[in-house]
Amino acid sequence: MNPPRRSRLQLFALFAVFAAPFVAALLLAYAGWHPGTRSYGTPVLPQQSLRDAPVTLADGGRFAWKDTAPRWTLVVLPGPGCAQACVRELGLLHAARVRINRKELLLRLLYVGEPPADAAARALLASWAVGRDDAGRLAAFRATRADGVAALLVEPDGTALTAYPDGYDANLLLKDLQKVVK
Repeated sequence: MNPPRRSRLQLFALFAVFAAPFVAALLLAYAGWHPGTRSYGTPVLPQQSLRDAPVTLADGGRFAWKDTAPRWTLVVLPGPGCAQACVRELGLLHAARVRINRKELLLRLLYVGEPPADAAARALLASWAVGRDDAGRLAAFRATRADGVAALLVEPDGTALTAYPDGYDANLLLKDLQKVVK
């Protein structure tokens, strides 16, 4: 093999080594595969910023969507009449927060709606921020079924990321929380 031809083959081989990963990535993306982006909730599209969505807390203050510390917010939006099933779901969500271990300080729990009348449920909500949606900006995410619960995962900057409609699986929500709260 003559030297110019050999040089061209070496140049082509070098080009192929660097181009192959790029071509493979294009083919995988075109086929619909995206690494590590599986979520069990419904993505909020188009993205919505909640920074201007006023939530008045039970103590009269305003909920700050963008906190001084970078913390995610799990918003719980009960349907009319939060009773037995709703309270059970609140307990599961609180347990999910605890299962995140030391990272639980990176996740805030916000209950938006009329708190349950049950004394045990009110005790459960002691570690939650409880408030009301003044402008109705969260109404589209709220559970419509009586005693139902819907959830919304909000990024630290106040952008709604993923919605979990009424009837979601709390264990799958926990998997999503473990991925985002690092």
